[in-house]
Amino acid sequence: MWQWTEHVEQYILDVIFGRRHDFGARLVGGILLALSKLFELIVQLRHFLWRNRIFRHHTLGCQVISIGNLTVGGTGKTPVVEVFARALQQAGRRVAILSRGYKSVPRPLWQRIIAKVTFQEDKVPPKVVSDGQSLLLDSEQAGDEPYMLASNLKDVVVLVDKDRVKAGRYAISRFGCDTLLLDDGFQYLRLKSRLDICLIDRNNPFGNHFLLPRGTLREPIHNLKRASYIFITKSSKFGADKLRKAIRQFNDKAEIIECAHHPLYVQDVFTGERHDLKILQDLDVAALSGIAIPESFEEGLRGLGANVVYRKSYADHHRYTQQEILNMINRSLRRGAKAILTTEKDAVRFPKIDRRDIPVYYLRVEIRIISGAKDFDEAVRTICHR
Repeated sequence: MWQWTEHVEQYILDVIFGRRHDFGARLVGGILLALSKLFELIVQLRHFLWRNRIFRHHTLGCQVISIGNLTVGGTGKTPVVEVFARALQQAGRRVAILSRGYKSVPRPLWQRIIAKVTFQEDKVPPKVVSDGQSLLLDSEQAGDEPYMLASNLKDVVVLVDKDRVKAGRYAISRFGCDTLLLDDGFQYLRLKSRLDICLIDRNNPFGNHFLLPRGTLREPIHNLKRASYIFITKSSKFGADKLRKAIRQFNDKAEIIECAHHPLYVQDVFTGERHDLKILQDLDVAALSGIAIPESFEEGLRGLGANVVYRKSYADHHRYTQQEILNMINRSLRRGAKAILTTEKDAVRFPKIDRRDIPVYYLRVEIRIISGAKDFDEAVRTICHR
């Protein structure tokens, strides 16, 4: 079933990004455009209802910071959430990350039905990925991003629930948290946030400028006016002056900070052994990924001196089977690759295998400020403790 769903998803992405030009693609594009117009009306109506307090925000009596984006995937949000959480925790805050757990395994259907018909949904506790001391769920149960955050962050609580008001209350009452980070929270309006941080990918800021499902925008670009801070991710030393000017057309008050994903090292997916980035120099590698924009990952490998001799990409959040990894190893070896490189987000979805005839590494990255602050920790402290 999931394979069929991925094929449909990939076909729609090909239509969205103009990779298909046949009659069927044009027909599907027209249908998607009509649905996109309808989606825009629904989104704007929803914002109208919240803005005019017909729907009421919930407040929890603690600091709430939402971090999200206008588009679906591809902005490098998870490393930004990680650095915010770490800086706040080191500053003495008791931090909880609240995530919806995209593509995590839901509770059994019968449990959800019973909770629904007995009006007990509010009493079902959120999934606790980390209690701030131990990692309690795997990536399949928690979802890729919550699992990755919980793995990399010590002393930070990570909870998964679609109802983040409920999850926030649980974080406060059960774990004594005083700071809540809403992962992918720019569109989550039920919980009143003190700061709304919006991330924009420098290389593909607004997709094809269409809303879902014809494009990748979750809401119209002019809704950027809600953002308190705007982070331009995947920036470069040449800056993003043109994008800054475009942003200022919709938001002339938010501080704009440019940052980049800085590679730190490569780590063996199965043994945990770390290696300096220098091992990638002139190394023939195969690139494997299941992320929104695989081209950015592959270009990053080339920028580190690697020769990408084979590439394989899957739909975003693809959950790998053992056979797929074995096939990747065999094909990589036939192409002369000396190592397989993947992303950290993909690595958490790898099944265990025993073969070691070719190393499989993931690239560990961190966020660094290019302009707008001296360093990321200073930016976080300025934002969160002003």
